[in-house]
Amino acid sequence: MSTLLTLNEIYYLIGFIVMMLVGMTLTDKGHPKRLPTALFWFLFGAIFLFGDLMVDALGKHLAYRLIGGMVVLISLIAGSGQLAIGTYRQRSAEERQASADRIGNWIFMPAVLIPVVTVLCTLGLKGVSLGGMFLLDQKQLTLASLSVACVCAILAGWKLTGGTPLAAVRESRRLVDAIGWAAILPQMLAMLGGVFVAAQTGTSVQKVVALFVNPDNRFLLVVIYCLGMALFTMVMGNAFAAFPVMTAGIALPFLIQGQHADPAPLVTIGMLAGYCGTLMTPMAANYNIVPAALLELKNKYEVIKVQIPTAIPLLTANILLMYFIVFR
Repeated sequence: MSTLLTLNEIYYLIGFIVMMLVGMTLTDKGHPKRLPTALFWFLFGAIFLFGDLMVDALGKHLAYRLIGGMVVLISLIAGSGQLAIGTYRQRSAEERQASADRIGNWIFMPAVLIPVVTVLCTLGLKGVSLGGMFLLDQKQLTLASLSVACVCAILAGWKLTGGTPLAAVRESRRLVDAIGWAAILPQMLAMLGGVFVAAQTGTSVQKVVALFVNPDNRFLLVVIYCLGMALFTMVMGNAFAAFPVMTAGIALPFLIQGQHADPAPLVTIGMLAGYCGTLMTPMAANYNIVPAALLELKNKYEVIKVQIPTAIPLLTANILLMYFIVFR
């Protein structure tokens, strides 16, 4: 059965919006690094907008190599410090105060709509069809629901502020400029996670641990698993990316099969240990770097510095909790 809203169409929409940001950057005469910034976002948007076209025209083998080269170029632009913030009209303090007084706490409604609509669509539109077509992509229902929720939030924002679609795109550019390269870090890390899985990194971890650790030392295995989840999460930026590698390499062969641990609490606490690493790494850009950029903090690592005193005791507690409750 065909689908009314597929994930590919969502990708096209993302690419189209990014290309609008590129056009605004190119026309910004006061931008200090206009060309490299525009090239960065053009390459990023082109992958969403023209990815399928490149596969059809060039074949998967050549298209994937071309896209890989674009990703490398994106990384080089970001790593060389060629991204900069453009010029924007700043509203006066009086204008901001008047807007705040008029809108009040309703300003939070668009943000609240995103999770609410996402959950409602995910639960309510599963298997729902109209005229022989699924309303949302059933294979990627949560992502399709999130896209619908974001559109609803934009519409609500226009209603509240009296703004226009063009104003929304301008604000998108301002936020993207403020966040910088960190805005695309989740996509990069997702690809890196796929590379680690394809390379069977978990098997390599298992072999290394087997060389240096006594498989009968239960406490040491628990410590290595929890610390490994935290450290690998710090590298990957996401506990979900670290989970398959560390669980396949340590938890499954040594703790579940070797020590007969209960899998459900074991992997649950393991994920919590991974999230301790999330609190301590700039690679978790959505949590640690983006808020610092949006709040315009002088030190972009300030959020991480504040979270470390919580992360370390929490990681210690997870180790002890795993050791005392997961074994039968």
